[in-house]
This record gives sequence, structure tokens and C-alpha cells, in this order.
Amino acid sequence: MLKHVVSWKIADAASPEGRKQIASIVAGLESLVDVVPSIRALSVGPSVVTGPNHWDLGLVVDFDDEAGLEAYQVHPEHQRVAGHIRSLVSEQAAVDFLA
Repeated sequence: MLKHVVSWKIADAASPEGRKQIASIVAGLESLVDVVPSIRALSVGPSVVTGPNHWDLGLVVDFDDEAGLEAYQVHPEHQRVAGHIRSLVSEQAAVDFLA
């Protein structure tokens, strides 16, 4: 199982606009479950803990293997959602590992 983990920072996550942006990112990512066949499981949500070492939003997606991750990354719907996310976030970090 390959786990794809991504974290994002939003410029002002605690503001009403920031919460709205986070909700739109969550909805966009959750919509991929029904359209990207290689997704085995997907969890996404805002951080419930705040602080200087915490990011605002996190994603964990499970794939069978690296080929599944690659298929996800080039899928047109993922590309659409990723473009939306890039327009809203100030920072992104990712890690992929075998579990």
C-alpha cells in the first residue's frame, strides 16, 4: 500500500474566508473518490490543533502502488482540483511512503 500525504497552509485559515477555502478544498478532494479508479481510500480535513508547527489542512490517500499514484496525479479531475488548491494555498508539503 502506498500512502500519499499532503499538508497545506492557508494564508488566514482561521478567518471566515479561510474556512470557506478549506471547505472548498475538502469538497474537491473528496469528489475524486468517485472518479479516480486508483484511489483505495482518501481522508482529508482541517487541522484540529493550531500552532506554529501545525499545517492547516491534511490529506492521506491510499493507492495499491506507485502506478496508482501516478494515474491519480495525471487524472484530469485531479488536475482540475489541484489547480484550484494551488490558487488558494500559501505552502504545500508532501510525502509518499509504503505501509
